[in-house]
Amino acid sequence: MWIDTHCHLDAGEFDADRAAVAQRARAAGVSMLVLPAVAAPGFDAVRALAHAEGAAYALGIHPLCVAAAENEDLDRLAQALRVHAGDPRLVAVGEIGLDHFVPADEAGRQRQRRFYVAQLALARDAGLPVILHVRRSADALLHGLRRTEVAGGIAHAFNGSAVQAAQFAQRGFALGFGGAMTFERARQIRALAASLPDTVPVLETDAPDIPPQWLYRTAAARAAGAVARNEPAELPRIAAALAGLRGWSLAQTAAVTAANAGRVLPRLAALCQRAAG
Repeated sequence: MWIDTHCHLDAGEFDADRAAVAQRARAAGVSMLVLPAVAAPGFDAVRALAHAEGAAYALGIHPLCVAAAENEDLDRLAQALRVHAGDPRLVAVGEIGLDHFVPADEAGRQRQRRFYVAQLALARDAGLPVILHVRRSADALLHGLRRTEVAGGIAHAFNGSAVQAAQFAQRGFALGFGGAMTFERARQIRALAASLPDTVPVLETDAPDIPPQWLYRTAAARAAGAVARNEPAELPRIAAALAGLRGWSLAQTAAVTAANAGRVLPRLAALCQRAAG
C-alpha cells in the first residue's frame, strides 16, 4: 500500500479536476492520503474532502498562514479537535510548525512561535501526533517539543542535518521524503534518505507543491505558462527514488514506509486496515 502522508488535495490548484486527481492516485496504487489543513477557514472543507475520498486529515494552522490568522483561530482549532475527537479520519494536528526561510520581522517570528507552542499544547491535550512544517527551523521546533511533549508525528519535507534527524526520531517522529529527494543535486536530503534507520522514512508529495525532478519547470518556463503541479499519483515514482537510494525493492519500500506511517499516526494504521479489509 502506498500512503501519501502529506497532500493538499483541497488546494485551489485542484479545483478544476479534484476528483480526477484522486482517481489517478488510486489508479497508481496510492491507497491512502493524509490531508493537512493550513488555516481555520479550511477546516470543514478538509474534513469533508477526507470523508468524501476515503482519506485521513489533520487540523492545524500553517506557520505561513498565522500572519493572516485571527487570534481566535486557536480557539476554533481547539473546538474542532473537541467536536471531531471521535472521528477516525482525524489523525493529527497539522500542518503546524515554524518557517525560517520566508523573510519575517521579529514580530512575525514571535507570532509563529506563539501559534506553534499553542498548537503543540492542543495536540498534547487531544492525545494526537503532529505534522510539522520544517523549513530552516529544525532546532527551534525541537526546542518547542522539549518543552511540550506530544505523541510524535511526522516532520514533513525534512531537510535538516543528520543530528537533527536523529533528535526527531528519538522523539517518536518519522521524516517525510518527497519530490526534493528526486533531484541529484539535493545531496543532503538524498544522503539522509539513504542512511536513516528503516523506522524513520515516510513518503509524501506535498501536492500540488514540491514537484519531483521530472515535473520541475524553471521560473522562466512557468512564466511562459508551463505547469509544474505535483499530484499524489506521482508517489510511486518518488518511492522508486527512495528504493534506489536504500537498495530496497518497491514492495519493501511500500511495506516499510506504510508501517512507519501507521506507527507514528496510529489512527491512520486503523484506517488502512479497514481499507485493506
